[in-house]
Amino acid sequence: MYLLGCDIGCSSVKVSIVDAESGLTIGANAYPETEAPMKVLHPGWAEQNPEDWWTYLKHAIRGALEDTKVTGEDIKAIGIAYQMHGLVLVDKNRTVLRPSIIWCDSRAVSYGDRAFHSIGEERCLSHLLNSPGNFTAAKLAWIKEYEPELYQKADKMLLPGDYIAMRMTGEIATTIPGLSEGIFWDFKEHCLSEDIMNYFGFRRDLIPGLVDTFGFQGELLGSVAAELGLKKGTPVTYRAGDQTNNALALNVLNPGEVAATAGTSGVVYGVNGNLGADVLSRVNTFAHVNHTKENPRLGVLLCINGVGILNSWVKKTMMSEGTTYDQQNLLAESVPIGSEGLSILPFGNGAERMLQNKQVDCTIFGLNFNIHTAAHIARAAQEGIVFSFKYGMDIMNEMGIDIQAVRVGNSSMFRSPILREALAGVTGTVIEVYDTNGAIGAAKGAGIGAGIYHSPEEAFASLKKIKEIEPDGLKADRYCGAFDIWKERLEKMI
Repeated sequence: MYLLGCDIGCSSVKVSIVDAESGLTIGANAYPETEAPMKVLHPGWAEQNPEDWWTYLKHAIRGALEDTKVTGEDIKAIGIAYQMHGLVLVDKNRTVLRPSIIWCDSRAVSYGDRAFHSIGEERCLSHLLNSPGNFTAAKLAWIKEYEPELYQKADKMLLPGDYIAMRMTGEIATTIPGLSEGIFWDFKEHCLSEDIMNYFGFRRDLIPGLVDTFGFQGELLGSVAAELGLKKGTPVTYRAGDQTNNALALNVLNPGEVAATAGTSGVVYGVNGNLGADVLSRVNTFAHVNHTKENPRLGVLLCINGVGILNSWVKKTMMSEGTTYDQQNLLAESVPIGSEGLSILPFGNGAERMLQNKQVDCTIFGLNFNIHTAAHIARAAQEGIVFSFKYGMDIMNEMGIDIQAVRVGNSSMFRSPILREALAGVTGTVIEVYDTNGAIGAAKGAGIGAGIYHSPEEAFASLKKIKEIEPDGLKADRYCGAFDIWKERLEKMI
């Protein structure tokens, strides 16, 4: 008996097949092998074609089935994780009307800012737990103004995971965590936000009905099952945004527990048990996968847009052809902590919420043509990423989240020894590395939703810690000194 987890990212689609009884992953696949394209028509814009996600998913699922020799009959439940905050519009025929405006697109910042002031800052923070910011609701408002004919044609507004679930099952629905990440959810009233709907003048029928994060969400259509190599009627029993799902994958479910990721973007995600918000909306608060009205579980999310994409840029532009990321990491390790005075601000992938939605862009400070090499750039990029994490974690500390340890998966940039060592050193926290990823989390979420596991504790009993990195005193002092220089340079820019 196996579980299938699908993680719809902006770089690729990843899938994992998990043996439900042992909890072990028996196979995985990802597609495409190179980074998926992103359409940037204007500075600060970012779009992807939802049909491409579906194509990638078909390749990834079929590849995983072929590699493992698992048949579609053996898959008992499917879980979906997806890139958060995106906007997909479909008409009555369930045809996509335009490319998806994805999470890192900055075009709608001004719409969220105006809503924040017009609705009232105190009311937004107490009911929405956020400024409307640059999230899905603001993106829909941009469509309403600039593409009014398309807005009128739209039958439903979907998040990326809702779209994939629709393609699989034919059912259109969303979740409370999904509405909260789009800034459509009123936490105090526990319902769709009348403030947002009325301010922007949205039609109520655009918003799908609700299903539970864990639980039956539809069955695989026969035609779709044939496309994917799966069995007709296989239930979809879980869906969640990528960062809430990553926290689930790391068994981060209770107040004080913290997860982090470092893919295209970088995220630190801490669980809070009380309704609260950052007054400047530099970090954001969403419903976690296990949130209920009676037992609040909120995910406080710090996001830095330009993390893995910066590392990828360094590899493509600074390294010789054929250089691997492991080789790039070794090259970076040849440079002293602090990169001999070189600092990089990793903010070149759209407006940064942590910096109050300012478009700071990536900046290199202290470049000396007589000293610095590609190796220095490689190290300064990783240090800049870590320092941006530290800058945001200080904000989370101000909110009362006491971060003692950070759980991460052994994937993406957290495979880098520099990144792990620097994060432990500059924050004074223990970094716990686990053998898991988002697709595994989605598979186990499906097992919980299908009732195969009776609790998250049962689902994650097999979660394996493979490494623990504690702060090194002497290195920590050097990292903190380099951070102080980095922070001073950042604050001159903002």
